[in-house]
Amino acid sequence: MLDEQSYLTAIYIYVGAAVVMLLYLAWWLSRHWRPVWVSLVVLVLAALLLTPAYPKAGVATMAPALIVAAFQIATEGLDSARHALRPLVFMSGIGVVIALFLNMTLFRRRNARKAKAKKVAAKA
Repeated sequence: MLDEQSYLTAIYIYVGAAVVMLLYLAWWLSRHWRPVWVSLVVLVLAALLLTPAYPKAGVATMAPALIVAAFQIATEGLDSARHALRPLVFMSGIGVVIALFLNMTLFRRRNARKAKAKKVAAKA
């Protein structure tokens, strides 16, 4: 069993690795995909990787909900994993909503500026 110091170290390493992976994925995808798709993929993956859940009832420490759900489904079935799946679905939905909001605000303006610049260049 982990003591408090090793538990916190493990959580810091997990969160740090997830953030580095998400930043690298965002950089790599931004070179190939449109910004709206990059934000959607990165935000949904961030929700899946960083959402916490209690491993089982009566436990005071938390673990990544994706890992808890995977182990619960593999060992005890889908019904026992519902407590970890609910926050995953909720946070993934929040990620989709934020990606859509970014598409309607920030990324739309950038696309409108590009279209306007193309019209000006075509007239000249």
